[in-house]
Amino acid sequence: MKLSDELCRILQETRTVCVLTGAGISAESGVPTFRGAEGLWKKFRPEELANFDAFIRNPQLVWEWYNYRRQLIETVTPNQGHIALARIEQGVDDFTLITQNVDNLHRRAGSKNVLELHGNIMQSYCIECGAKDDHPDFSGENKVPRCKTCGGLVRPDVVWFGEMLPQHVFEEAERAAQRCSLFICVGTSAIVYPAASLPMTAKQAGAYTIEVNIERTEQSRIFDETLLGKAGDILPSIADSIQLIKGVKA
Repeated sequence: MKLSDELCRILQETRTVCVLTGAGISAESGVPTFRGAEGLWKKFRPEELANFDAFIRNPQLVWEWYNYRRQLIETVTPNQGHIALARIEQGVDDFTLITQNVDNLHRRAGSKNVLELHGNIMQSYCIECGAKDDHPDFSGENKVPRCKTCGGLVRPDVVWFGEMLPQHVFEEAERAAQRCSLFICVGTSAIVYPAASLPMTAKQAGAYTIEVNIERTEQSRIFDETLLGKAGDILPSIADSIQLIKGVKA
């Protein structure tokens, strides 16, 4: 894809990049939204399972749903958009990837500095003592993992309906948006707050802002540029330009 002259100029000068990604980039890898899942799970809305009260009432059912989702995610691979973001990180001095996705694909693609606003479906922790347990044991009688430290219930490390985003993660995301010289918003409508505030935070701090999406969104007007198309088609061009300028080997 041919980039605009202005974006090429920005890429020559930028040293600090901040990226916000949403469901669109993962959809290109075939990650389902789970709202149209087949079989048993068609009987439930995500809101009925992805909340703390549901977990306390029936932790086995909630874990069965999350393990089903985990298995689906494990069948897909990072796409060229994910990989390009990892390459961009290699080519700049200061890079922060903020994602609303929980599928772990950015880390699998090689991105290092990732802020997961909604958590990571492949991770879990104890609701009693907070101990991390990324390899929960489901072999017990009720197939519900228990904390190896205190015996408490272990839950998926994702933000459920009715829960706040982890404050320290969002504060770090805000700092990244405030200090970047280039802000890229990928595969998200950017209308769900507080994440939706990050593009404007970057713009008000003086960053050049671009949107990458398959169609224009309600927020397109606030960006300096909107690049229409798949992330897997557009982001490699940006990565190529940065690596060419900085002399980074692909």
